[in-house]
Amino acid sequence: MKTRKVQLSGGTTYTVSLPKSWAEEHGIEQGSVLSLQQNNDGSLLVQAVSDQETPTRRLTLDVATADPNALDRRIRGLYAVGYDAATLVDETGHGAERRHLIESTIDDLSGLELLETTPTRVDLEMLIDAENVDIRKIALRLRLVALAMQRDAIAAVTEGDAALAERVVDRDREADKLFIMVTRYFRRALSDLQETEKLGQNRDLLFEQYYTCRQLERIADHAEKIANFVTDPEATFPTTLAEDVRRLGERTRTVIDAASDLILTDAVLTDAAAVMNDRNALVEDIERFDRELYSHGTPEEAYVAGLVLDSLQRTAEYGANIAQTGIEQALRRENLQ
Repeated sequence: MKTRKVQLSGGTTYTVSLPKSWAEEHGIEQGSVLSLQQNNDGSLLVQAVSDQETPTRRLTLDVATADPNALDRRIRGLYAVGYDAATLVDETGHGAERRHLIESTIDDLSGLELLETTPTRVDLEMLIDAENVDIRKIALRLRLVALAMQRDAIAAVTEGDAALAERVVDRDREADKLFIMVTRYFRRALSDLQETEKLGQNRDLLFEQYYTCRQLERIADHAEKIANFVTDPEATFPTTLAEDVRRLGERTRTVIDAASDLILTDAVLTDAAAVMNDRNALVEDIERFDRELYSHGTPEEAYVAGLVLDSLQRTAEYGANIAQTGIEQALRRENLQ
């Protein structure tokens, strides 16, 4: 680590010299403009500012040997890590099936558009800039989607409503779409100060919102898992347990809703304690109910009910994870006052 002594210039301005090797590496010379950002921990982030527009992060990817699953994962990956544009190349030619797959994949990625195609190239470009993105609003939307999915999944499995279950499964794509968008801008902000400024957030808050969205995305996945039992011909849910499971599901959603408020609204530490208490009581009730399952109906029905209860318990635990992050956020803010 290199150190520099702070000098007083002109009686009013503090100055500090820059390491020459760092300045040369980043093309800094007399008259160059630097961007300064003060972090919550008191550190100062220094970044060179180019007179030109921010260069486009572009990737050219040879997909000639990529199978459909690999191609889908690569497109999602280049989106998540923050590329602005990508060209998918196959000198042997892109077939109709592959073009359809590419179009289907980018439908799940907000802002990514198919810009131009040739027989051997497909150009993709991101059209949404960080200045037009509000991570908090995306998180609020994801919470709404996840809670609605969980509510409908419980209703579908307890009522045997296959049509409702299918809508829950379909809606998981919306939850994934919201989460990968948050992931994209969070990761870009980790490496680009200007991206952080465009988002109007500091990195601590961005992480807390990202982590909350990660838990909400997992909650949506468990809602999908519950809904899939309805369409499985070998899975039968015991109707005698329906009312109890509905009540447990409602309590689970209360925990998630209150925990998310700690991050996404102005909730306080006392609210976090209440969330944790509710989660603890809920988990105890779920575990007690699970132990009593095999006295109800057939073992096959009890097995399905047990898996539903497991998803409810995991959902409650994700709520606790969010609440713990809320506690940490409140303490971080307390330290800044």
